[in-house]
Amino acid sequence: MKLFVFLVSFAFSLSCAQAQNFANFPEKNVTIVVGFPPGTATDTVGRILAERFATKFGKAFIIENKPGQGGSLGAAAAANAAPDGYTLLLSATAPFATNPHLYKKLPYDSRKSFAPIGLVSWLPYVMVTNPKSGINSVQDLIDKAKADPDKYTYASIGNGATSHLLMSMFTSQAGIKMVHVPYKGSSQSQTDVIGGQVDVTFDTVLTLLPHIKAGKLRALATGGLTRTVFLPDVPTLDESGLKGFNGGAWLGLLAPAGTPQVLIDRYHKELNAALADSEISKRLMGIGSEILTSKNPAEFDEFIQSEYVKWGQRVKESGAKIE
Repeated sequence: MKLFVFLVSFAFSLSCAQAQNFANFPEKNVTIVVGFPPGTATDTVGRILAERFATKFGKAFIIENKPGQGGSLGAAAAANAAPDGYTLLLSATAPFATNPHLYKKLPYDSRKSFAPIGLVSWLPYVMVTNPKSGINSVQDLIDKAKADPDKYTYASIGNGATSHLLMSMFTSQAGIKMVHVPYKGSSQSQTDVIGGQVDVTFDTVLTLLPHIKAGKLRALATGGLTRTVFLPDVPTLDESGLKGFNGGAWLGLLAPAGTPQVLIDRYHKELNAALADSEISKRLMGIGSEILTSKNPAEFDEFIQSEYVKWGQRVKESGAKIE
């Protein structure tokens, strides 16, 4: 009993000492690594958070873009940074849940190399087609594809990308065969669907919404379990008969493994406070990003573990590999 009391007392004293040591944190500028190019959704979200944190912490939070390898170059840079709280990572689904299954080797372990801080947002996906394609609904697409296997095509923004894996998941669950046409980004893939060269694509609401509003694309269904506020009249795939279908992209804030827990907890508190702020929420919603939070860092950690397993299965089913 005395030993137990001693250990509890020691742990409490250590926690207090850590808090006292970081009472003046940060004492210099903080870097937020973003593994995607400037102007992307992840980059924009990062800059919104950086502005908020700078106000709250009293030091500049500088965005450092390190695009490449589907976000994994940025993740690797953050994983190898000093675990002192002065380097953070704003990342997405791919570097943590899909890339580890796509690439033979990555210079980090998505489940061990980081100290998760908290979820930030959810980027909903929507399946679209050309209004003149003759495809009027998800069931219509399924019926047509079953009648003519491999006749219908779908575009993605790259082999193994979320858009590819979601369509692979869709065709598998629907029991149909379609031809995959990979592109190097959203712009050309959407252009070819609009032009009728490809039948459908599955991409973020953020990038597709302008074309949907302009009448250049028809929204067939969204990928989440609940309808997105950006397209409230568009059914989910779950509603459309593919029960349990749930897919999109999340963004989360992390630090290198070994970062003091007192700093992780402080960042989590400030992150959730920012996401609860109506002005921040309005800005994020304005770029097509829904708010998604975690109660604590441990919950986000559990979320990453489950996403790793879920997307690993989808990658396996798709047969996608990147050398």
